[in-house]
Amino acid sequence: MRILILGAGGTGGYFGGRLAQAGVDVSFLVRPARAAQLQRDGLVIRSPLGDAAFPVAHVTADALPALAAVRPFDLAMLSCKAYDLDSSIDAIAPAVGPGTTVLPILNGLRHYAALDARFGCDAVLGGLCFISATKADDGAIVHLDKPARLTFGERDGAASARVAALAAACETAGIDHVASDDIAAEQWIKYTFLATLAAGTCLMRADVGHIVATDHGIALMRALYDECLAAAAHAGQPIPAKAQDIALSALTRAGSPIKASMLRDLEAGQRVEAAHIVGDMLERAQAAGQA
Repeated sequence: MRILILGAGGTGGYFGGRLAQAGVDVSFLVRPARAAQLQRDGLVIRSPLGDAAFPVAHVTADALPALAAVRPFDLAMLSCKAYDLDSSIDAIAPAVGPGTTVLPILNGLRHYAALDARFGCDAVLGGLCFISATKADDGAIVHLDKPARLTFGERDGAASARVAALAAACETAGIDHVASDDIAAEQWIKYTFLATLAAGTCLMRADVGHIVATDHGIALMRALYDECLAAAAHAGQPIPAKAQDIALSALTRAGSPIKASMLRDLEAGQRVEAAHIVGDMLERAQAAGQA
């Protein structure tokens, strides 16, 4: 399987890097400065699961059309921030041919409409990831905790050769992964949790532990989660009881340092995915009569 990874930041850099490290045919689509850095230093990963530094194939936008024409890509993995979606779609478009699959691992669900409109829904897999990773000032990929999982599948639940091929590549690379036959359920489980966490921690400008230590903090987090559950049920994706218990435990755990990455971005003065995650969920909750 020949894979194009958009960017070499925290998420794409980690998963693409592990695939490349295992000998999978991976190329990173990067800007010229990042290309020069990768050419000089290779891709550097610092992780509780093992540090690594190795050369990787990379390409800049001007050279991508010619490269894709000579050696077409089987898969393009998209791990951008939601506010960069339009430019990211434009960036990978020259590499998306008739036999190319697009795998988005962005947070939320709103991006599928744009991807389907550009590439066709048959070309777009469902996907998500669980990882906390960032790109350090020196260009290294810093994996902050042990979880690093990719989940993907056909959006109609069917088995397919392309899902099997990606699963085999992940197996070769030792990447924790799930090839799901119900990717929509997996996405809604994550989305309801993430939207609650983002709304609660950004509203209160605090981590979960500090929120639940207040008089009505637990009630606040439960109420936010209930609205998200209603939105999921309205969309035909009720969240299983076990998944609800796991999510609520994390959302109301005393002393927990967990906060949404959106809050970290907010605190750093960076752009946030508010419309894509919280705003979209608000619209869905309103449609369900819950907000």
